Amino acid sequence: MEKGKLITVEGVDGAGKSTQMAVIDQALRERGIDLVRTREPGGPETAEKIRKLLLNEPMSPKCELMLMFAAREENLDKIIRPALAKGQWVLCDRFTDASYAYQGYGRGRSIEEIRALENFVHPDLKPDLTVLFDVPTEVAAARLSRKLDRFEKESQDFHRRVREGYLRMAKAEPERFYVVDGTQTPEQISAQLREVFAQWK
Repeated sequence: MEKGKLITVEGVDGAGKSTQMAVIDQALRERGIDLVRTREPGGPETAEKIRKLLLNEPMSPKCELMLMFAAREENLDKIIRPALAKGQWVLCDRFTDASYAYQGYGRGRSIEEIRALENFVHPDLKPDLTVLFDVPTEVAAARLSRKLDRFEKESQDFHRRVREGYLRMAKAEPERFYVVDGTQTPEQISAQLREVFAQWK
């Protein structure tokens, strides 16, 4: 059986990625692809409980980083790896790139530290494709009108560092990243994504 593919979606808070997840989902299902959706932090029940802590409770940056990978291990063990082994495709809202962007570039944890955790938790697995929604942080901040979580409440400087981290990673791995200009209208972005995922293999 052919192994499934892992597609991840990334971007700063307010970049509009959540809105477009449904578009990617539909485009793939219309091709008859057996698709599983999950998110990070989150997914299985244990990881969703960790998510509540991460988004709402104050903690040290080191604790935050380790909890992110603890939740990721649960998501991999319970959802991602089993799906890929069955030949299903997985669409995941954030993955390890988010740890590099938020805990690394944003919080200032060392890249080597994060890489060590990545190699411990999933040395054998990388996304086949990462869709990065990129928008200036000022634009992203203006879109956040609901009740904000602990990350969304961070300073503009924090979010600028996160964005810079994402763009650096995309530049370093252009074959894996597909960067979407998030300043376009939702309709333009949806049309662009439908075109990409109608044919991407």
